[in-house]
Amino acid sequence: MSEPVPFQPVLRRLSDAVINRIAAGEVIERPAAALKELVENALDAQARRIRVAIVNGGADRIVVTDDGVGMTPDELALAVQRHCTSKLSDETLVRIATLGFRGEALPSVGAAARLTITSRKADSDCAWRIHVAGGEISPPEPCSGEKGTSILVEDMFFATPARRKFLKSARVEGSHAEAAVRRLALTAPDVAFFMEVDGRTILDRPAETLEARAAALLGIEDADGLLKLDGVRGDMKLSGFACSPSVHRPTTAGQFMLVNGRAVVDPLLRTSIRVAYRRVIESGRHPVAVINLSLPYEQVDVNVHPAKTELRFADEAGVRSLVIGTITRALGLGAGTAGVRPGFSAPRPARIVYPPAAPRSEGFAEPFLALGAQPAARTFAPEQPVSDRPAMMSEGREAGNQFPDPPLRPDDPPAYSVSPVAGPEKDHPLGAAVAQVLSTYIIAVTADDNMVLVDQHAAHERLTHEVLREQFLSGTIRAQRLLVPDVVELSRSQADLLVSRADALSKLGIDLEPFGAGAVLVRSLPALLGNASAVNLLRDLAEELDADDLASIEETPTLDAKLDAVIARMACHGSIRAGRSLTIPEMNALLRRMEETPRAGTCSHGRPTWVRLTRNDLELLFRRR
Repeated sequence: MSEPVPFQPVLRRLSDAVINRIAAGEVIERPAAALKELVENALDAQARRIRVAIVNGGADRIVVTDDGVGMTPDELALAVQRHCTSKLSDETLVRIATLGFRGEALPSVGAAARLTITSRKADSDCAWRIHVAGGEISPPEPCSGEKGTSILVEDMFFATPARRKFLKSARVEGSHAEAAVRRLALTAPDVAFFMEVDGRTILDRPAETLEARAAALLGIEDADGLLKLDGVRGDMKLSGFACSPSVHRPTTAGQFMLVNGRAVVDPLLRTSIRVAYRRVIESGRHPVAVINLSLPYEQVDVNVHPAKTELRFADEAGVRSLVIGTITRALGLGAGTAGVRPGFSAPRPARIVYPPAAPRSEGFAEPFLALGAQPAARTFAPEQPVSDRPAMMSEGREAGNQFPDPPLRPDDPPAYSVSPVAGPEKDHPLGAAVAQVLSTYIIAVTADDNMVLVDQHAAHERLTHEVLREQFLSGTIRAQRLLVPDVVELSRSQADLLVSRADALSKLGIDLEPFGAGAVLVRSLPALLGNASAVNLLRDLAEELDADDLASIEETPTLDAKLDAVIARMACHGSIRAGRSLTIPEMNALLRRMEETPRAGTCSHGRPTWVRLTRNDLELLFRRR
């Protein structure tokens, strides 16, 4: 019996229809991607008003109407053919100033769906319409229509049923489409945007400033509360707005990134935002920000992916440094001075459980001494008999609290009093203290008659944290020699990477040296980390540095988080406890220090330290509005 003849593949050219459908799969991965391309075309056509409507998540119907320059019949015929564009002034692909330039969007949509384009130029007697269905193009025909262009997309992926089968629910696809339009609305705040989903209006914004558009799309009531970003590094400039750390989201949906006016989803920029917020935001939550990076066109490559949302920067380290530095400076303000005020309702229940208070170790400063007060000015006196104090001041004390209560003086009102005190000054954003509730929360009134609530322990914890961290950053962190040096086995590249960073690691208390191929010998670790495992620490450090070669040693999550966690624990134990009664002068001293200390809006665990209640908040609370 003869053996079967093996299959012999024959090289052949694919048909134009199959080529177009393959290309469409790269550009149009879901209805939101098609919608993004259509809106970008409208913006490139100098539209001042853009109207969007989708049905069934965009799978059944997408309509994008603009009042741009429009197209002639000849331009319509070219627009639906691959690699035809009016947006490239030359063929170098260096200075790309438009959102689109590849000439793939409309042909890809026409290859996967039923596409109808109606367009009219301002000086034309009538509009012209062209139809494309599954790649089959009909000739343009005259019709009625207003100036601009209207694009109708129906039966998305009818020509590629396999792709349509993998679409998500209408709700999920609709949310992706809405997110795409919101990102594009930020790129052009001077353009009016209207969006309708299944007959419901979900976006209706007039032409406005970037600040107003950002506040609206981020869900911020008061645009004046946004932190303004303004940074320059060489030819690069960063602008935009950021929310205070007390405003955060469960996902990165609240982060909008623009590069030269182009909405992108870039991992380098997203990582830079995360690093800038890492010490002031609650673990597992994501900051809210709009960043707009401007740099010379030749320093960024947008021709990386057909969707044009991924970029390559010529100076990645410079971009990273600019973003982190600018946001860090914006966040380095005292409590109450700027930024979106914390809301009345917490975004989610706090999961931090404070450890029981421990006796102060010898040499540890009194709480207000850690804030920089002079010893002669200390206000805490030795313990007094309980019978000498009002009953309310002794209630609510934490078990094991070692801090003494303040003395009572005739000229000091009791902590629970609401007696008149010195009026708040305008340069004191947190106002003047008037009372203490539950021996834990300070009530203050501002010059504009707003009420401020302060968690005294959380607030003082941040103040102590900043003092301790400054002490550590001012010099080399003390190292602790290991009795028996540890040998850490790594890949050769990771071992070489750690050895190349040996000088930077030594400043943080990690002393290591090469130990053959693919291993390092660790002789010391930071004393702050106690009995930490050198093997686990070095392996994590190596993996993080290998994955992000732009990160500095101080920015690696493993080491930074461990050191910061120790400082946070020290700050927590060394701060005023909940249940500690304070006098009015002590409360005011705490408020003033909060206003002066960077990042005092959140505690060491990222939770808000203060809440402002306006007249409107109180009227809503009591249903007076």
